Amino acid sequence: MEIRTARSARSMKVLVAAGLAAAVTLGAGAAAPAFARGTESAVRAQPEDGVRPVLPAPTGPHPVGTVTSRLVDHSRHDPWVTSQPYRELMVSVWYPARKTGGGPAPAPYMAPGAAERWDAAAPHGIAKGAVDWPGMRTHARQSAPVDDRGGRRPVLLYSAGANDPRTWGTSLVEEMASRGYVVITVDHTYEAPGVQFPDGSVKGDKPLRDAFAKVTDDRSLSRLLKKVLDTRVADDKFVLDRLGALPHGLSRVIDRGRVGMFGQSAGGIAAAETMYEDKRVKAAVNLDGTMELNGEPKGTNLTPVARHGVDRPLLLMGREGSDHTTEPSWGAFWSHTPGWKRDFTLRGSQHQTYTDLAALLPQTGASRAVIEKNIGTVDPKRAVAAQRSYVTSFFDRWLRDRDNHLLDGPSPQFPEVRYVP
Repeated sequence: MEIRTARSARSMKVLVAAGLAAAVTLGAGAAAPAFARGTESAVRAQPEDGVRPVLPAPTGPHPVGTVTSRLVDHSRHDPWVTSQPYRELMVSVWYPARKTGGGPAPAPYMAPGAAERWDAAAPHGIAKGAVDWPGMRTHARQSAPVDDRGGRRPVLLYSAGANDPRTWGTSLVEEMASRGYVVITVDHTYEAPGVQFPDGSVKGDKPLRDAFAKVTDDRSLSRLLKKVLDTRVADDKFVLDRLGALPHGLSRVIDRGRVGMFGQSAGGIAAAETMYEDKRVKAAVNLDGTMELNGEPKGTNLTPVARHGVDRPLLLMGREGSDHTTEPSWGAFWSHTPGWKRDFTLRGSQHQTYTDLAALLPQTGASRAVIEKNIGTVDPKRAVAAQRSYVTSFFDRWLRDRDNHLLDGPSPQFPEVRYVP
């Protein structure tokens, strides 16, 4: 896990307080998260309403449905707002649906209150007002009938990067649902820029901002990173505890013996660490998340999964130049894991290539320079196709006993993907 900071604690605190582009991330070489991001090299806002980008359609055989749910953990106080005697989360569940013809309307990409906060954050090179986030739609149908044919289905948890909303991986999530998986996306309250609850209230990320403003040195930074990771893992374990009480009758169609987890950046770290700590997770994918608690990759303050390895399959996928031979924490994990593991690099990619930005940014009118700075030189359509194919191949292999051998080595189908033995 990584936060890129200014060189000194003093300048770091000044940058955050001013809301400038302090280079702060939880992940591997990422752009700064929303609470510290400015709009340098951002897409200019449109003169009227923002553009409404379209996500790539899922390619699996199943239509996709989705529902949202509020989950409340009464067993712990909220770690960010300790006066609150419970921890509440918002999740979305994406699932194979029956064909409904005209049926329910496509679900919105984000709830209105969350969309407003996301727009204000000027996320990842997209300036405020440039995108109509509230008007964007997914390919999933809101509360569509569940397809309960074909037996119980494997279930996946998805965790977004630090200070990103649970929607920021929707393209990949919808793909997995269209291929027969039930996928749960989790918002980590008070860390995501805005989490909207059923009563209309929106919980922002001020507690995380306040905690970051108190960082004075590497040691206090590592403590904050540990808190972020520990909170995410506890959230994920709680969601696993609630698999038997999913909304819309979905608990009846999932197989709690076939659980996987995947995520990008801090979400990838959380996926690996949750699998390390919780035997219910049978396989996990880490999309470009550094597994250490430092501001820069040093190979110190390693997470437990990096220090000890894991006895279940883990897939690593990194940006250009990031693999287990160059990333110290990945190297540590690699040397401590004798079992099945794979490492692939997406050539020409950047950290945010593993999010919806790869599909959305080119539709905003961004310049070539802005695109390359944020998602790299890889062709965006090929990047989306590669991520979908490799993640599907991995979970099919370990949760469905279906092996198409894509993960065995280099593939002529995807020359932009480098296999790192």
